[in-house]
Amino acid sequence: MNLFQESSFYQMLLEEGELKGRQEGRQEGRQEGRQEGRQEGRQEGRQEGRQEEARALLILLGQKLIGPADAATRAAIDSMDDLERLRQSALRVLSAKNWEDLLAGL
Repeated sequence: MNLFQESSFYQMLLEEGELKGRQEGRQEGRQEGRQEGRQEGRQEGRQEGRQEEARALLILLGQKLIGPADAATRAAIDSMDDLERLRQSALRVLSAKNWEDLLAGL
């Protein structure tokens, strides 16, 4: 180490630089975290929107082809989170005799 590196002025500059670097790193990390959070939120929102639409379509088709859905049937459909399962149910409604028949196969 040379005399300059041992000086208090050099040490002070070094500490300030490290502090500034940590602050900038934290800020960049927060910004990246926010961006990732927004992306994840959008993806989850889109998924939930597709699920809601599939549930609504299943009930609409079922009411048209089978008849009115009671509260238990609606609750069962509302509890479905698997989009593929909802899509398959929408196809099964075409051949189901009643809501119980439809839901029994799920």
